[in-house]
Amino acid sequence: MKEVTVLAWWVDQPGPMNTRPLVKGVRDTPSPGPNELLVDVTVCGVCRTDLHLAEGDLQPRRPAVIPGHEAVGTVVASGPGSSRFTPGDRVGVAWLGGVCGSCPYCRRGDENLCAAPVLTGWDKDGGYAEQLTVSQDFAYLIPEVFTDEQAAPLLCSGIIGYRSLKRASVPPGGRLGIYGFGSSAHLTAQLAMHQGASVYVMTRSEEARALARKLGAAYVGDADDEPPVPLDSAILFAPVGNLVPVALAALDRGGTLAIAGIHLSDIPSLNYNAHLFYERQVRSVTANTRADGQEFFALAAQIPLIPSVSVYPFDAANTALADLAADRVTGSAVLRVNPSGSPGQG
Repeated sequence: MKEVTVLAWWVDQPGPMNTRPLVKGVRDTPSPGPNELLVDVTVCGVCRTDLHLAEGDLQPRRPAVIPGHEAVGTVVASGPGSSRFTPGDRVGVAWLGGVCGSCPYCRRGDENLCAAPVLTGWDKDGGYAEQLTVSQDFAYLIPEVFTDEQAAPLLCSGIIGYRSLKRASVPPGGRLGIYGFGSSAHLTAQLAMHQGASVYVMTRSEEARALARKLGAAYVGDADDEPPVPLDSAILFAPVGNLVPVALAALDRGGTLAIAGIHLSDIPSLNYNAHLFYERQVRSVTANTRADGQEFFALAAQIPLIPSVSVYPFDAANTALADLAADRVTGSAVLRVNPSGSPGQG
C-alpha cells in the first residue's frame, strides 16, 4: 500500500537556533501537478538561506514551509505533460523553482529578476522532506562524477558562486578577494583558480582558513585583514555589512565587489574617495538563471569541483543549522534524508 505521508522538517516559529525553530513531523505526500516531477529525496544541502528563514531574517512566505533548496533525489512519478525525465533519473532541485515568463525581466532574459518567481523552500516546500515536487523545467540532471552528497551544495552554493564570479568581472589572470569562506566560497575559489585567477581569502574561521590554504589560495588572512596586493575583484559571501567598506578599500582602480548573499546586515557609511572613487563599483547578486545552472554544472563536472562536505543525519536538521550559525561547518553541510543516498566523499 502506498504511503500517504512523508517525514519532513518545517519552520514553526522563526527565532534563534537555540529555540529550535524547525519542527519534525509528517505531512501529506506531495502530488505532482502538470509538468511536475515527484522526487524521492536522498540528501539536501543546508544553506545559509535556510538559516535566515529559520531565524526570521527572511520572513516565511507561507505557514509551516519546508526549507531546503539543494535537494538531490530520484524521480519516482510525473504529472500530466511531464516528459523531460523518466522514473529513476537522478535530479537536483535548486532555489529557482519557477518564473512567470511574462514580466519585463523574464522577457529580456533576466529570469533571476522575475517579478513573481517560485522559490524552493520559501514559496513552495523544499528538500527537508522525504519527497518533494519540482517543475520539470527547473530540475537539473546530476552529472555522474558527483555523489549525492557532493552534488547537493552545487545546487545553490555552487550556482550562486558561479554567478557571483561572473558579476565580479575578474580579468584574465586577475586577483580575486573572497570574504567569508563557507559553502559557496570554497567552491567559487576552485572555479576562479581553474580560470587562472589568484585567490585571496579573508575569513574569521581558522578551520576555513586551513581549507583555503589546502585549496591553493595565494593569501589567507582574517576577515578584516588587508590583502598584500590591490584586488581586481572581490566577492563578499559573509552576510556582514561591515565588510563592504573593507572589501571596497582593498580594490584596485576599476575593481568590482559582488555581494553574494540574499541577506546582509546594514552597511556602514562609505567614504567616496576611500571606497568608490577611481570607478570602483558594487554589484548585488540575485538568484540565478537556468542558463547559469547549466553552464555551472558542465564546468563543475569538467574540473571537477571537490566539495568539502559534512553529512548530518536527517534527525539533526536543527543541529546542522545551529552549527552553520556558529561557524562550526567547514565547507558544506548536507542532510542525509534517505539512508540509501550515496556515501559522501568530501
